[in-house]
Amino acid sequence: MTDTTPATAPRTATFTTRSPATGKPMAEYPVDGPAEVSRAVARARSAQESWAALPASQRRGHLLSWKKRLANDLDDLARTIAEETGKPAGDAALEVVLTLEHLGWAARNADRVLRRRTVRTGLFAAHQRASLVHRPLGVIAVIGPWNYPLYTPMGSVGYALAAGNGVVLKPSELTPGTGTALAERFDAAVPGHAGLLTTVTGAASTGDALARSGVDKLAFTGSPGTARKVMAACAETLTPFLAECGGKDAVIVTADADLDAAADAIVWGALSNAGQTCAGVERVYAVREIHAGLCERVVERAAAVRPGAEADASYGPLTLPGQMEIVERHVRGAVSAGARALLGGPDSVRAPYVAPVVLTGVPEDAEAMTQETFGPVVAINAVADVDEAVRRANASQYALGAAVFCRNGRAGRAIAARLRAGAVSVNSVLGFAAVPALPFGGTGESGFGRIHGAEGLRAFTSVQSMTVQRFTPPIALTSFGVPAATRERAVRLAQALHRRR
Repeated sequence: MTDTTPATAPRTATFTTRSPATGKPMAEYPVDGPAEVSRAVARARSAQESWAALPASQRRGHLLSWKKRLANDLDDLARTIAEETGKPAGDAALEVVLTLEHLGWAARNADRVLRRRTVRTGLFAAHQRASLVHRPLGVIAVIGPWNYPLYTPMGSVGYALAAGNGVVLKPSELTPGTGTALAERFDAAVPGHAGLLTTVTGAASTGDALARSGVDKLAFTGSPGTARKVMAACAETLTPFLAECGGKDAVIVTADADLDAAADAIVWGALSNAGQTCAGVERVYAVREIHAGLCERVVERAAAVRPGAEADASYGPLTLPGQMEIVERHVRGAVSAGARALLGGPDSVRAPYVAPVVLTGVPEDAEAMTQETFGPVVAINAVADVDEAVRRANASQYALGAAVFCRNGRAGRAIAARLRAGAVSVNSVLGFAAVPALPFGGTGESGFGRIHGAEGLRAFTSVQSMTVQRFTPPIALTSFGVPAATRERAVRLAQALHRRR
């Protein structure tokens, strides 16, 4: 845990991180229990009081100093991410860049989004001046994932800090070094606010302790099953909960689409980061007349993509060893149910790597179409028309991201508007991820709540409404001294006004 306060009792429990590529030990970290988590929350709460009291311009300056420090240390951060996740160094560096984009936006826009604003009062409250302001909640707990251990938690950490909160971050037990590096650089860049951002390390027990620690909100990224367990713990104290739980994202390709551009985007969306992307491409619905041509192009490009630990490898190993069994089961189950493997197949799973797999004709009730595979596997099914594509895309229990490829931009936007997804890209995949002003999140098994953008800032605040009486109203309806006849006249006047269209 990133903490300079002496512990009340020595901690002997530790865990070891291992390289996803080689299995070799990398580093040891403490298993923080309820006592350590409680201390971290208490320190964050103490530091948050002075942080929230700062003028917005000062918080902005501190966060931009932190951003500058992270930018200066980009190579070191990317190296840590690459070592812990197994992803190529270039991908890790891109993750840092996207993190900087979001932190910069949150720092620069928090005051504009959250400052007090006036609202119209209406005729019967014309004597009042009404306003609302977004106030920080206090201490935010963030439980981060291992697939994007810097970019994803920053969607909560940076926005919560910009909104005036303190933060306790629990990174995945697979990537604790990235989380501790984030907090260490905050302390170095923002002196005088020790404890405002603290990292606690450990596995499920640490997350459970954090959920029960009295924080003011918990932002979670992970599987739906784990989200339910954490949310149940939060429910005991009515702790607000934000969940981003993954997806089974679909791409729709229309008859007039640029097939080369679609194929290129599908391959990247499905295979980058070894397919370990919550909003990555897992399902493709292509209208029948261009289905074969799209499959041919996807297979050609995917066949050139190579996993490995070498510097020139396209992607690395699966970070979570247990994911191997899931990927193999989905692929084997699809083939057994009648799907054709256009590239690869069950034998593509060779721990710790999975070679690209392209399937077609996968039954819609197969696990490869209904459950998150989280590996370098994509299914491309033919559909009669766009209407069928939309129906199939929306039939999923997940509703996170989606994409549409269509030469006609207006038609593409119209299709996108019909999709039950929290974010949709037209003629690209994951285009929304690089736009800090856009909120991100889903519904159903993909979770609820939003990070990023103005909605992401507001997610870590409470709204306080205020009225200030400007003058004594002609009819004081909030007084027992108003004669009944006067009150009746006011009611009839209101009735007459609201009868109007």
